Amino acid sequence: MALIVQKFGGTSVGTVERIEQVADKVKKFREAGNDLVIVLSAMSGETNRLIDLAKQISDQPLPRELDVIVSTGEQVTIGLLAMALNKRGVPAVSYTGSQVRILTDSSHTKARILKIDDQKIRADLKEGRVVVVAGFQGVDENGNITTLGRGGSDTTGVALAAALKADECQIYTDVDGVYTTDPRVVAKAQRLEKITFEEMLEMASLGSKVLQIRAVEFAGKYNVPLRVLHSFKEGPGTLITIDEEESMEQPIISGIAFNRDEAKLTIRGVPDTPGVAFKILGPISAANIEVDMIVQNVAHDNTTDFTFTVHRNDYQAAHDVLENTSREIGAREVVGDTNIAKVSIVGVGMRSHAGVASRMFESLAKENINILMISTSEIKVSVVIEEKYLELAVRSLHTAFDLDAPARQGE
Repeated sequence: MALIVQKFGGTSVGTVERIEQVADKVKKFREAGNDLVIVLSAMSGETNRLIDLAKQISDQPLPRELDVIVSTGEQVTIGLLAMALNKRGVPAVSYTGSQVRILTDSSHTKARILKIDDQKIRADLKEGRVVVVAGFQGVDENGNITTLGRGGSDTTGVALAAALKADECQIYTDVDGVYTTDPRVVAKAQRLEKITFEEMLEMASLGSKVLQIRAVEFAGKYNVPLRVLHSFKEGPGTLITIDEEESMEQPIISGIAFNRDEAKLTIRGVPDTPGVAFKILGPISAANIEVDMIVQNVAHDNTTDFTFTVHRNDYQAAHDVLENTSREIGAREVVGDTNIAKVSIVGVGMRSHAGVASRMFESLAKENINILMISTSEIKVSVVIEEKYLELAVRSLHTAFDLDAPARQGE
């Protein structure tokens, strides 16, 4: 008997009819002799609706109260699925994050999981019940409801699989696997049979929306077998594995990720003295704003221009912090740009192939796309470009690195 954790996203439980379909699928797995823990998102669009309600009261809702509001979305879906399963003769019980006791820190709206109490779940499984758990949420030491950030249900699923030492964690969504890039942007994108945790981590962190980055981190850290599958179509999906396979066919690039949610900030005329980077980024970090790419240019007059990117939602807050820092350290000015995007190529094959970055730059140059910032690591190269060129850049790179699917007969 296998223990499987299955996570279903918002589109998978978007209507009562779809929840009934999920119940049918879960019943088949249960009848095959598997122990099952099901993690659910809120209905598609529900979290946005709840946030909009909060913003009708306040432009900047109190984070603690916002968590109380948005956590209700998953409570609806877990209750409905548990009812649907019991109706089918499958004993099931639903739990919120606090009922399971998914203990988190107190960073409201983007909390991190500290510990999971698995005793209640194990007791229910032993009694033959399917356990249905609300994704995306937990509770801090003071009993406050917390949420894990958008897409946090993936993290809940993988974290539960790790705590329970599940045989597999299956992420059911509205796509049938991980693709070389978004098929809505590149029609010739291909589904990957396998991808390494390392590559998937980069893809998730760089903008791929299939899995949340923390979910991949958990899976890699605790060696949780992870598979991405379509909620209502049969197929093998994509298996996310530990080690890269030594193969003559190992592609140089596995995928192209992109992110439209970027903003760029530059503080100009900064005195070029030791510790200035900390003076700039320390207050940004203290404001709980994550910084992505960083570039520093030293001028001839012993000043420096310091540029970094943040999530577009954090742009105004970061701009305000930077203006204050500018006055304190005697910088010349602060400028920003929200019309940018990041495009990244990812692949473990880059370790053993030279000239990957130059091929990327050549491809973009042929399309007259100017590169604003560059960042590299062992298995990725990222560039910041003007947002209006994003789709053109992705398509040209997909072709340049031989990722286009072969034409089918008749096409």
